[in-house]
Amino acid sequence: MNKLIAKNPVARHNYNIEETIEAGIVLTGTEIKSIRQGKVNLKESYAAIKNGEVFIYSMHISPYEQGNIFNKDPLRDRKLLLNRKEINKLIGKIQTKGYSLVPISLYFKGSVVKVELGVGKGKKLYDKREDIAKKDAQRRIERALKM
Repeated sequence: MNKLIAKNPVARHNYNIEETIEAGIVLTGTEIKSIRQGKVNLKESYAAIKNGEVFIYSMHISPYEQGNIFNKDPLRDRKLLLNRKEINKLIGKIQTKGYSLVPISLYFKGSVVKVELGVGKGKKLYDKREDIAKKDAQRRIERALKM
């Protein structure tokens, strides 16, 4: 059973996600405590491959109040845990023009924190408008059916 901690609200709005992959994340004790309190933000975060390892950047984990000297920088780069085969597969996909690695959600799987990464292609402005129009139409249909 997975307990959702945080979702990236703009991931599916800005990208066409074609494939998702689950990754572990290297965290410190005070970061885990802060995550358990739900003080994490994925909104502007992104993932990239550097020297054959996957890192997540700009993921904001608020400092733990009782953490004193053990608190880390809230925006520090955090390493993601994937095996070599998965990393090579991601490298192949990302080298294709226009594809990016985007964190979609952060959740507990048992007592371990996992990140759901999506491999997606950036949407154009007209694609975003089209999606908004579809959602609007669907909302109107559901309202009409309720009455």
